Amino acid sequence: MRKIEIFDTTLRDGEQAPGASMTIEQKYEFGLQLSRLGVDVIEAGFPVSSPQQFEACKLIADNVKGSVIAGLARAVEKDIDAVHGALKGAETSRLHTFIATSPIHMEYKLKMTPDQVVENAVKAVTYARNKFAQVEFSPEDGTRSELEFLYRIIEAVIDAGATVINVPDTVGYTMPDEIGHIFSSIMNNVPNIDKAILSTHNHNDLGMGVANTLSAIKNGAGQAEVSMNGIGERAGNAALEELVMALEVRKDLHEIETNIDTKQLFYTSKMLSTIIASPIPRNKPITGANAFSHESGIHQHGMLSHRETYEIMTPESVGREDSEIILGRHSGLHGFSKRVKELGLTLNEEQIGNAFKVFLSLADRKKEVFDEDILQIAGSVLGKKSLFFELDYFNVTSGNAAIPTATVRIKFKDEATEEAATGDGPISAIFQAIDKATGLTGRLEEFHVNAITAGKQAIGEVSVVVNIKGNVYNGKGSSTDILKASARAYISALNRYKLALENAGA
Repeated sequence: MRKIEIFDTTLRDGEQAPGASMTIEQKYEFGLQLSRLGVDVIEAGFPVSSPQQFEACKLIADNVKGSVIAGLARAVEKDIDAVHGALKGAETSRLHTFIATSPIHMEYKLKMTPDQVVENAVKAVTYARNKFAQVEFSPEDGTRSELEFLYRIIEAVIDAGATVINVPDTVGYTMPDEIGHIFSSIMNNVPNIDKAILSTHNHNDLGMGVANTLSAIKNGAGQAEVSMNGIGERAGNAALEELVMALEVRKDLHEIETNIDTKQLFYTSKMLSTIIASPIPRNKPITGANAFSHESGIHQHGMLSHRETYEIMTPESVGREDSEIILGRHSGLHGFSKRVKELGLTLNEEQIGNAFKVFLSLADRKKEVFDEDILQIAGSVLGKKSLFFELDYFNVTSGNAAIPTATVRIKFKDEATEEAATGDGPISAIFQAIDKATGLTGRLEEFHVNAITAGKQAIGEVSVVVNIKGNVYNGKGSSTDILKASARAYISALNRYKLALENAGA
């Protein structure tokens, strides 16, 4: 069977999704998990864009082994130098450079002629080839570019030393038959295409991300650029888990393999959801809560008779075995640390200690502690270093004959501010009080509550989307107390706003 490479762009294109920014520590933790998943290439970020991006890329390059570490650069020397500085500690590094090639981009964005675009692309690749063993070139908006111009620029950059050619459907405009024609045409009309790997990167604006990726692979692509949970600009990218399982389940049709450990897919998806505070839709293929649920009586009868009547893959094949109770209130630090390590988390001694304190507090309130609880606890500890605001205390008075009133005390650095406010309900009052205490004003756009563990004492997870000054930020909080989880989620969104300002140098 033919094997294709999986290029994961969760940490670069994925993080560009509104509200999906990550701390340096979170990017590093997820980079480790991508390597365990079996990703061939990890695009760690865009180093020149901010000091935080540079440091995150450097941390990943210095410590994540087993995968090629890539960094993005525009076709300018300053960007390429930044990638080189960030990735020089990697086992294997790759420079990913790009320039737009569609008529509309060249005329209105670049204000360059086609000849100037080719000249700049060749110059960038030539410069990068002296610093990197692997150089990937992307003609941005490639699927809306003229084919003859694509042939020309691809041939030129391969001659200059490009080892991978990625043709992106940057705006998610193309249909599967169209992209198939584009890739087969490149394979048949670029004379030196055999000297490079052809790659595909597809956005999901029309819901065609995975379909377009499969069509490109069928017509010559040897690398697929994807993101976990399909996150990314606008409607996102082709989802890694969906593409990999489409190839796995239909090997009879595609005859293609990957290096992905499919049993790590569900855990990786949940880990990302926790880090970026964005819930997985229940009907999400592969990793959604309903993906292996059967409510219809006809479906249930078929499942009881023979599982394959209504399941084309098993939950176990993507790592969705039922959680087991393995820890409780009598568990010690050693057992807790061992389970954290088994879950693939790399907390240091101080973080383990902090997480264990939270675990003991939870275990006192719950008879059953699940792996999801441990993941949630560890995720909150990993985010501690990036906290600007922290909930120290809250109290709520509410009832059908009382005006809901909340008092909160918020810590910021070494100071604490206490404020009170009223609202339409207890959660509204809490959010109003938090706004007063932080000096920020957020408009709640989405609010979701989900029980992430089983039982009457389950951890409740609240996810919010908050609009602050015209930009949206995700927030997630968890607790056995929904009011506390709501407060934590709202503060999480405010912290993401502050983090975005810091990353932008404001």
